[in-house]
Amino acid sequence: MKTLVLDGTAISIQVAMSTSAATTNPTFVSTYADNAGSGITEGATDGALNGSTDVTVVPAPTGSNRRVVKDITIYNGDTAAVTIFVKYDNNATQRTIAKVTLAVGDTWTTDGTFDTNGNLKQSLGTINLASQVTGTLPVGNGGTGATTLTGVLKGNGSSAFSAATAGTDYLAPPSGTAILKANSGGALANAVADTDYLTPPSGTAILKANSGGALANASAGTDYVAPGTATTFTADQTFNSTRLKLAGSTSGSATLNAPATAGTNTYTLPPDAATLGYRNVPQSGSDKTSSYTLALTDIGEFVGVGTSGSITIPNSTFAAGDVISLFNNTTGNITITCSITTAYIAGTNTDKDTMTLATRGVATILFISGTVCVVTGNVS
Repeated sequence: MKTLVLDGTAISIQVAMSTSAATTNPTFVSTYADNAGSGITEGATDGALNGSTDVTVVPAPTGSNRRVVKDITIYNGDTAAVTIFVKYDNNATQRTIAKVTLAVGDTWTTDGTFDTNGNLKQSLGTINLASQVTGTLPVGNGGTGATTLTGVLKGNGSSAFSAATAGTDYLAPPSGTAILKANSGGALANAVADTDYLTPPSGTAILKANSGGALANASAGTDYVAPGTATTFTADQTFNSTRLKLAGSTSGSATLNAPATAGTNTYTLPPDAATLGYRNVPQSGSDKTSSYTLALTDIGEFVGVGTSGSITIPNSTFAAGDVISLFNNTTGNITITCSITTAYIAGTNTDKDTMTLATRGVATILFISGTVCVVTGNVS
């Protein structure tokens, strides 16, 4: 909107609504500057509209001032759209300078209307297809042409459109779901298996490159060694000039038979090759609160001892290399009973029948054999 100038003491800007608000009247803020000839004085006013009653949003200037309207902002905080009339009032003679419908949350300013997100609203207005658009229009839109058109459209030479003809106006696409290729007419056509491309092999076999540069099913025993049955390896390939097969148990040790057809050579795998350990030291159950004898399930873990608990190391139970840790989780000493044949405190050469684990102490038992162990830590 152009700049508004109020140059008389009976000239103001009034705003009214077309009807009453649903719940809340829109609010306004106006700013202006008065020119008295000797200087500029700025001012502002604000308030709320009052239904269809005129509300002065920019009052008339006083004295010899000329009032220049800088900005008018009206916000619709109602629960429904409202229509406002902005009027130039000259001594009760009103000229409407803007009629605006504000949706809920819209703001009208002298720079334009903004939506609830602050975006400037712009409209092309209503276009009458019958009177504002040239050419042949569908009957439903006021024209004399066909009601509907389907397919590809083309200009018919008389400022209108008509349906294009497949094969004449354009190359029709091929049907089906085959692989496509460029044809001699510059379009796409269905490719022919084994002429334009090699048909892929069927089934779920292992694939190999064939003489035609594609893939074909490989043959077991010819292109690759067929896998053996059950739990043995019977590969035909050589390994250090011998044929190998796995023929052992799965309980921590196994044997390798080599060669498979000329006698048996046995190789025993070390138990740790089939044993999984811990990357930390988990606790074996909860703290023991009574007499407890160590068991195979405690290997690699720590046994916590609570109130009234005690520990017994059994004989002929563990194997060389087994390790168990103990933790005295009490305020007093606990007793370790050494039922094992020989038990040493690390760094001594005395067989101990019993040992004392200090309060909050940690001890680690390393089994040298099923009948010999060494204990390190806070023991005596």
